[in-house]
Amino acid sequence: MAAQDIVIRPIITEKSMSGIAAKKYTFEVAKNATKIDIARAVEELFGVKVTKVNTLHVRGHLRRQGRFQGYTSSWKKAIVTVSEDSKAIEFFEGMM
Repeated sequence: MAAQDIVIRPIITEKSMSGIAAKKYTFEVAKNATKIDIARAVEELFGVKVTKVNTLHVRGHLRRQGRFQGYTSSWKKAIVTVSEDSKAIEFFEGMM
């Protein structure tokens, strides 16, 4: 699987932005990607040294539109910690 297929998009929320000071970055990743796959993909895409990867599955939420209801799709989130001597990811630096 290619690195672009593993890392789908960055997550931009208040909680994820507070982790940037500690060099923790949050991404939506492919559901079948392992921690090792995610670490390699982030290192390849952004040129940083990954020290730790935490993953979690986000369940789909029940949504209603009038009398119709359904669930949003579930997805996988990864919180990637980058080493202290590594450079910051430029995309997130522009957000602060």
